[in-house]
Amino acid sequence: MAVCRAACDAGLSCEIMGLEGRDVGRLLDRLAADPPDLVFNLVESLCGDTRNELLVPALLDMWKVPYTGPGPMTLGLCLDKERSKQVLLQHGIPTPDYRVIRSAAELDDPADPLGLGSLAYPQFLKLVREDASIGIDASNRAPDREALVRRARQLLDDYRQPVLAEGYVEGREVNVTVLGNGLEARTLPLHEIDFSKMPADRPRVLTYAAKWDEEHVDYIGSIPVPMTDVPPEVEAAIRRVALASFHALGLRDFGRVDLRVDAAGVPWVIDVNPNCDLSPDAGLARTARAVGLDYPALVGHICELAWRRHGAGHSVAQG
Repeated sequence: MAVCRAACDAGLSCEIMGLEGRDVGRLLDRLAADPPDLVFNLVESLCGDTRNELLVPALLDMWKVPYTGPGPMTLGLCLDKERSKQVLLQHGIPTPDYRVIRSAAELDDPADPLGLGSLAYPQFLKLVREDASIGIDASNRAPDREALVRRARQLLDDYRQPVLAEGYVEGREVNVTVLGNGLEARTLPLHEIDFSKMPADRPRVLTYAAKWDEEHVDYIGSIPVPMTDVPPEVEAAIRRVALASFHALGLRDFGRVDLRVDAAGVPWVIDVNPNCDLSPDAGLARTARAVGLDYPALVGHICELAWRRHGAGHSVAQG
């Protein structure tokens, strides 16, 4: 695994422990027999369910073993898009207005309990507890109520979980990487999605294919690039909102905040990822290189941040 190799290159002794299915007992045995100095937590789901992502951090907390990244409460909040939006709104952080659709009965009710008829369209649909753009294709951008109902019904049938509909923000899509904790948390150079090669008849959104299917037109038309030509006051607002989101939801050590910037220059938070992709070619590593942190240095820096936060007093050689 790339993180383990990078940790070794950063001067650390590291080994990989994989967890599959219900194989949690092996982790407990290891924690009891030979607890590590630090766990670099890369668990994103267990038993194929993202809701189990918070189990490992909870166990590590119980055994008082330091680990990188957020705790179980933060993971639980961010895994539920409705709850995370509620927290953002309570902190005055701009995020699009939303509705949560829990059943087809709500879509069929002529009384329109969700007020879908009064929404400002287009709307954008997401599964409440998935990330990595699972369940997102071009039809998730709904231009009217009929399209919203049709796609929401499909998502409810296919994934058996609630669907969140939020106001679609037309504008630049920005990814903000945050490193650090407390007052020392900092935003790295801004990146955005370049949709200039997207066919005119397709919406400017990051679909599942845009992330994972290299032959798909959405992949070709959605390229992460450094953000340029942004007014200083807009850039400052983006960074301020990203940091506020990081702190409001309790992220630690690292994370990514995704925003859309509207025509007036207002940044709207559309997603907060507390356990984002740390592979060498992913966005976090790419932005870290822009500030002089190669991959081993990035992994070592995240370990250092976690150790400092836990008060473990370790030091990591940075290369």
